Amino acid sequence: MAVHAHPDDESSKGAATMARYVADGVEVMVVTCTGGERGDILNPAMDRPEVKADIGKVREAEMARAREILGVQQRWLGFVDSGFPEGDPLPPLPEGCFALEPLETAAEPLVRAVREFRPHVMLTYDERGGYPHPDHVKCHEVSVEAFDAAGDPERYPDAGEPWTPLKLYYHMTFTKERVVTLHEAMLRAGLESPYHDWLKRFEEDTEPARWAVTTKVPCADHFETRDRALLAHATQIDPNGFWFVVPMDVQREAWPTEDYHLARSLVDTELPEDDLFAGIREKVSLQCYH
Repeated sequence: MAVHAHPDDESSKGAATMARYVADGVEVMVVTCTGGERGDILNPAMDRPEVKADIGKVREAEMARAREILGVQQRWLGFVDSGFPEGDPLPPLPEGCFALEPLETAAEPLVRAVREFRPHVMLTYDERGGYPHPDHVKCHEVSVEAFDAAGDPERYPDAGEPWTPLKLYYHMTFTKERVVTLHEAMLRAGLESPYHDWLKRFEEDTEPARWAVTTKVPCADHFETRDRALLAHATQIDPNGFWFVVPMDVQREAWPTEDYHLARSLVDTELPEDDLFAGIREKVSLQCYH
């Protein structure tokens, strides 16, 4: 189960991993916390009045196409996008938005989803949200709450029969190591790198990385599926934009994995891992044997 803040997040973070596991016969569910109603239109070709007038419905339709491409199940939690506050000072968040919901109110439908779908593995963002969007931070909070609470019959007693997930991971999508490696690969290929500004930000950021990559999932064979799912989110993804600058062969050669930090585990596993189900396959097989 991959828990995301907005439609399109599932395609920009961990999509090739999900496609790989779907191909392996694993049941995969994307949980989308909000409808993305306050997201900007980032593709100039979609910046039209009729799209803006019904952006929630448009993004819902985009999500339907993306989930079909990825082969995943998908569930909306039904909360309202908080938008990304900008300015100095930052404006207050809009009343009734996801980020302002009390934790238990926001987590209850996710606990219910966990208990119904019964995942062994959950994916979410770290406590900074991957980037400081208030909905991403809230997504982290409700995911951790649901991971901890879903197996406890005394918590959220009206949200279904308890179920305990076994592992919780954080997405580690744009690590310094990955960005530097792709940057250098582009230069070796004689191509213009899109990462110059990223490298400057890394130089200016003296704070050490908070989470180490513990798990690298090989999924290069599914990068094209990931890109098709991204393109399904046409209001958010410019086909001529950043996501598609690095040629596929360069990506596959330089960085053929999607990467994660193992934040919680209730099974024994050895780090580093190359499988989100490391330790789980053995546990489930042993239980079936007995």
